[in-house]
Amino acid sequence: MPASATNSLRVAVLADSDTRWKWGALTAQRLTPRAAGVRLDGYLLRGRATPTARQLREVGVRADSLREVTGVEFLRAMTEDPDGRYDVLVLALVGGGVQAMLHGLRAAWGPGPRPVVVTGYVGVVYEKLADGLLLRHGADLVLANSRHDADRFRAVYEGVGADASAVTEVALPFLGGAPYTGAHEPFTVVFAAQPSVPDNRRDRAYLLGRLVEHARRHPEREVLLKLRSKPGEHTTHIEELPYQKLVQAQDPPANFRLVYGHMGEVLDRTDLLVTVSSTAALEALHRRVPTAVLTDLGVRESLGNHHFTGSGCLASWDQLDAGHRPVPDEEWLARQGVAADGSYGTAFDTARERIAELLDRPGGLPPLDPYYTSETAPGYLPGILARHHLGPDGAPLPGAPAADRAPGPVRQIVRRAARGAYRHGVQRVAPVIRRMGEL
Repeated sequence: MPASATNSLRVAVLADSDTRWKWGALTAQRLTPRAAGVRLDGYLLRGRATPTARQLREVGVRADSLREVTGVEFLRAMTEDPDGRYDVLVLALVGGGVQAMLHGLRAAWGPGPRPVVVTGYVGVVYEKLADGLLLRHGADLVLANSRHDADRFRAVYEGVGADASAVTEVALPFLGGAPYTGAHEPFTVVFAAQPSVPDNRRDRAYLLGRLVEHARRHPEREVLLKLRSKPGEHTTHIEELPYQKLVQAQDPPANFRLVYGHMGEVLDRTDLLVTVSSTAALEALHRRVPTAVLTDLGVRESLGNHHFTGSGCLASWDQLDAGHRPVPDEEWLARQGVAADGSYGTAFDTARERIAELLDRPGGLPPLDPYYTSETAPGYLPGILARHHLGPDGAPLPGAPAADRAPGPVRQIVRRAARGAYRHGVQRVAPVIRRMGEL
């Protein structure tokens, strides 16, 4: 039932990894904080990156319900929910997943009542801009995390003749925390690692070696390697060469440590944040924490650090070893949605207003209308839909995996074992095979 009738909102989030659950759940909170009451239901898309209980706890967002589903099960839940329809649905998925769900939901809902559908990006958009955007087209709101992104998103949609009105400027939903006020005791350097950047053993070993060497050069400092996931866990990207494994070949000093946990809590004690291109850099810059984006491996699109050209944050380990602390460019910060000027409190106002207008639209919302159809992308779209067991019309294919009840204990054990085998293959077997092939 519409929020205008009940004075409360029912919101659903579908996510396929820990980082996208974090973005989706926090986005849902930012979009609905002024409602008299909000119910948040979480759905985790079953796959290789389905977050563990520890990863979910680390995000710190409590949902009223949370369950793991296949794509087909989710579509069924959106049409057979016994408690009534949702008002807002946040699709926190990779681009192909968003496109598949848009077509699946269009087929499931038809011309009937439906919620406002929202999607967007977890962080910095530095690759596959056109591909990712067009896969997200069709949602009512496509959120852009900065003015810079909003301009680029509209240009892509308008350039292919697609409706660009869904593009809505917001900010990253997980910015916040107390501003940096000065050095801690001890002075703390944090390297924010990324699962897939860089993507080879040589470069990752180099970065780890320089971090350990920085700790040796500065025994008075605390040097932390902030990791996203523990061994056996997967996040948005597959990590074939985890730093936990690489550090075994090092002999780090006592002032070097591996840390996990909430990034905001780590930033509370950080004096210098170092990364290649992690979104953690934007979190740190929002709080005015000195931030360095490494140039040691070059400034390249494949690394994502090209996004920070003009930021004033680019630096090398040699410079950092010598005591350099980058000073960010204020104009660059403003265009990138960092909101270090105190404007963060109003960053989601426009999105909230648009959602309210759509919920109150006379006659309800029209059917979802993605740019990709059987006419515009007949050689591309069917494959995307098939990966989620959907036919060209968005309807579930015969034999698509869906369950009428929760899996039993035996099936849960088999599923966990299969995931463990997959992760072992990615992180242990695949690198060995790759090295053998190079002999």
